[in-house]
Amino acid sequence: MRRLILLLAVFAVPLSAVAATTAQSAPISREDGYQMIWDSLHRPAENVRDSFSDVPSSDPDEQIIDYGKARGILDDTDAFKPKDPLKLDDALVWLFRTRNVDDPDQITPQTLSGFLLKYPIALLPDASNAMPTVTRDQLMFLMRTLDADLVNEVHEVSLYSEQFNGQGTAFGETFDMYAMTAAHRTFPYNTLVKVTNVDNGKSVIVRINDRGPYVKGRDMDLSLGAFTTIAARSKGVIHATFQRLGDATLVGDCIEPAVYQQVITKNVILKPGIPHVFHLGDTLSIQSSRWFVVRHITYPDGTKVSIQNWVQPKTAYSFKPSIVGDYEFELSSADGHYRTMTMHVADCGAGASSVNDSGSASSATSSDSSASSAVSEADSSSEQTSSSSSMAPSSGSSSSQSE
Repeated sequence: MRRLILLLAVFAVPLSAVAATTAQSAPISREDGYQMIWDSLHRPAENVRDSFSDVPSSDPDEQIIDYGKARGILDDTDAFKPKDPLKLDDALVWLFRTRNVDDPDQITPQTLSGFLLKYPIALLPDASNAMPTVTRDQLMFLMRTLDADLVNEVHEVSLYSEQFNGQGTAFGETFDMYAMTAAHRTFPYNTLVKVTNVDNGKSVIVRINDRGPYVKGRDMDLSLGAFTTIAARSKGVIHATFQRLGDATLVGDCIEPAVYQQVITKNVILKPGIPHVFHLGDTLSIQSSRWFVVRHITYPDGTKVSIQNWVQPKTAYSFKPSIVGDYEFELSSADGHYRTMTMHVADCGAGASSVNDSGSASSATSSDSSASSAVSEADSSSEQTSSSSSMAPSSGSSSSQSE
């Protein structure tokens, strides 16, 4: 009932205001409306040759409009009519298509009523009344209301692992079951999605690099690494919410999904591994089912710290970076096979939390103030007990942790 009242309040036009013409109440143009919708996606638009006859190359929005036509977001017609007022049915079609609630060709003015039953964000007029136009404020209301509905929508999520490991994905990548990736039927390639397990509140950010799943009722397949970050593997299927964050090339290092370097040798595999991108202020925690050695860590300022920390099975080595930049970890197996892994540390501001191998968020409590101060601390690091809710606060230490 409250949603209905809000819709009526937003789209009703009092008779006394019919004659009023202000910037706020005037309908938004089709071009400006589409630009608002597109910018909210945090998604790049590629150069394409599929253009509208009435959108010149000099138009600042030409690239996103042409790309929208090529991707089926905008209808494949000769003219876009960029300066015409945006009508409610067109706004809804564009919104549902850009939010990927179904295949674009299934979302049309004729099928809108079905989507509005599931996502009741607007009221369409009956056939005897003209389709209303929308103002900028009304379009913003539609966008925010739909996005809030989608964030709260609960989905059935499964996992895929060994059977597909090393095979090609729908987008030409090689599937790595330990990487933080996922398959979705309609989300664009390279989209970052925050997936939250509704049963325990744990979250993981994944990158879409495959299509699927194709089991009725399932909405996403998580890689093994992503699934076990927020649930036990034995669960097999969980219920989760999705929050789209944008394209991985646009949203930046601070919400880049963790892609891990894991292999020292074929028998010594790190869990979860050394990520390519890490957040300043978070604590890295790695372990393996076999002995491994953290030999040296080279800091971004060139300081090379001798660690020589032998990490036994089922214990975790913890490290908290002190400055931004690239860190090099020199690791080895117990029998002397070496591997160097590089981790870029980005300053993402306050509030970032690390995710340990069991998937629980943990806040780091202290760090070394500089690379040089780590030299004296690293060799004296000692084993400290760690639980699923806290990390050892030293700059480099080995801590007991059960799987």
